[in-house]
Amino acid sequence: MAFITINGVKKEYPLGTSYQEIAREHQDQYEDEILLVSINGKLRELHKSVQFDCTMEFLTGRDQPGIQTYHRSAIFLTMRAFYDVVGAEQIEKVTVDFSLGKGYYIEPHGNFELTDDLISRVRDRMHEYVKQEIPIMKRHVSTDDAIELFHKHRMYDKERLFRYRRVSHVNIYSIGGFEDYYYGYMVQNTGYIKYFDLALYDEGFVLMLPQKDDPKEVPVFDAEKKKKLFSVLKESVKWGERLNVSHVGALNEEISKGNINQLIMIQEALQEKKIAEIAERIVSDRTKKFVMVAGPSSSGKTTFSHRLSIQLRAQGMTPHPIAVDDYFVNRVNSPRNPDGSYNYESLECLDIEQFNKDMTALLAGETVEMPRYQFKTGEREYKGDYLKLGAEDILVIEGIHCLNDKLSYSLPKESKFRVYVSALTQLNIDEHNRIPTTDCRLIRRMVRDARTRGASAQDTFRMWPSVRRGEEEYIFPFQESADMMFNSATVYELAVLKQHAEPLLFGIPRDSAEYVEAKRVLKFLDYFLGVNSEDIPHNSIVREFIGGSCFKV
Repeated sequence: MAFITINGVKKEYPLGTSYQEIAREHQDQYEDEILLVSINGKLRELHKSVQFDCTMEFLTGRDQPGIQTYHRSAIFLTMRAFYDVVGAEQIEKVTVDFSLGKGYYIEPHGNFELTDDLISRVRDRMHEYVKQEIPIMKRHVSTDDAIELFHKHRMYDKERLFRYRRVSHVNIYSIGGFEDYYYGYMVQNTGYIKYFDLALYDEGFVLMLPQKDDPKEVPVFDAEKKKKLFSVLKESVKWGERLNVSHVGALNEEISKGNINQLIMIQEALQEKKIAEIAERIVSDRTKKFVMVAGPSSSGKTTFSHRLSIQLRAQGMTPHPIAVDDYFVNRVNSPRNPDGSYNYESLECLDIEQFNKDMTALLAGETVEMPRYQFKTGEREYKGDYLKLGAEDILVIEGIHCLNDKLSYSLPKESKFRVYVSALTQLNIDEHNRIPTTDCRLIRRMVRDARTRGASAQDTFRMWPSVRRGEEEYIFPFQESADMMFNSATVYELAVLKQHAEPLLFGIPRDSAEYVEAKRVLKFLDYFLGVNSEDIPHNSIVREFIGGSCFKV
């Protein structure tokens, strides 16, 4: 027998009792279905059983590890149904390319025609599996056996991935004999995966799934709202294919062959070419006087603005960088979160009236004294920094709200050129395990905050949910209004960031609330061979985070 403490209540259970049985006993206390358990702070799948006295917590789709498990399991279910409907012998490859809105864009290749009828049959087969409640089995195999297994299944991305794994064994999941590898936990059986939809789109289809704020509601896919973002994401995938580095195994292969320097140079050249194209678009319309640069946290907006300014200079313009943060209201007047902390993501943090007054005056040819916000004192200062725009002058304005017309309400629309910047990583772990763009930005921010602000990785994890909420409210709704989008992710950067992030992550205490997420990120970084930073150009966006930039960032 073992004593299990749940919500402060201790109860005795026979050894060998499954966590699923215990979860069912407590399910009526939860609005959403229990998907995982935490045993003494460590995540466990429901098929595991009681082995010792412990404290148990239940996780649903409203918890981050829970919704990640649901999404991962739904992708596995989709693969099982697609291979079953089409036939494995007809399939060359099925790739989960990237997240799109509230879903995942999946592109299959092979000897078949992708039609609405085929997608409908796949959807119906998925619902059949849900009703059957097929167990999702897990077995432990040697890494060598996994390499052989996925070569046989013609899942060559996974085969290459495992060639660079340090661990001797890996976990293989199966649904009704269909085997696959996934990075992370799974639900206990297919009966848990009730909420999903499929929509044919472009050369593939979108798997729509519920989100953490409502785990039972499947969003409707609206292609029109994501056209520009989709175009940039697909272009990034094509970049990865041209570089022959679409997944981690391929990147590790390039590193092991000593080709990383060439890969860095090609990637940086591709980004510089894109920045030059954006500058050409801006210069081609002389009515543009304000370049509005926006993007989520750690997307590299500052370095991008500097590099764009250089390209504008090369084409005869005189750019002036302006940080919207310099228009913060004094800290004592800033809005606050419910917990009393300052809400720096809110539009109300800015003195919008003064910003518009200054920008309108500059557009009219007047001389304006520009402010500087001192983050140490929390006050805006004026130090005689005057600016007047000439015929060839242009302002490059950077801030998270720059695509929101409420920020620049007084400026004529025809005078603004909008650029959306984000780190939309084109690299995936393998064909079925994608790398979330938020993970890339989280690691970037962790490394930068530790270097420039003395913040711990624990601090970064703690504030990240607030940052994400701000992005969902203030940034993402406006991204499609951009005139052009720029992907600031580099295919090589996680191999570089790994060297900086791992020591920070190992510093998070095991008994802290952030330890589970730290362990997940550490496991993720373990897929990469490490690369030092000496060959990265000093104007690279990556330098904004690891240090050594030639810009003041």
